[in-house]
Amino acid sequence: HVQLVESGGGPVQAGGSLRLSCVASGYFVARSCMGWFRQAPRKEREGLAALYSDGSVKYADSVKGRFLIDKDVARNKLLLHMNNLQPEDTAMYYCLADPSGAYFYTLKPLSESNYWGQGTQVTV
Repeated sequence: HVQLVESGGGPVQAGGSLRLSCVASGYFVARSCMGWFRQAPRKEREGLAALYSDGSVKYADSVKGRFLIDKDVARNKLLLHMNNLQPEDTAMYYCLADPSGAYFYTLKPLSESNYWGQGTQVTV
């Protein structure tokens, strides 16, 4: 049973930073692919970042240069360091696990084949 629990969200002023964490159980963060996506009210899900098992990373253009995805293998955690946050970054942020690895290539969350948690709210 895969469980992902996100934390670290909250209110932040424009230009500020936050670090999101995702603790995984039933799934090793070092395997296959993990990532982050977000969803704002009345908007579609937006893939943000992906981390492959070999260390490769991929970012959406909207966050490239501002966000950094990382993992803490010892604690089985996925991290998202977010800098220079702007009002348009306001959304619910979700950690995602994709055993197939497809998310790394598409940055499209798929409910039928991916796992994700309840999310953590970021308000800028």
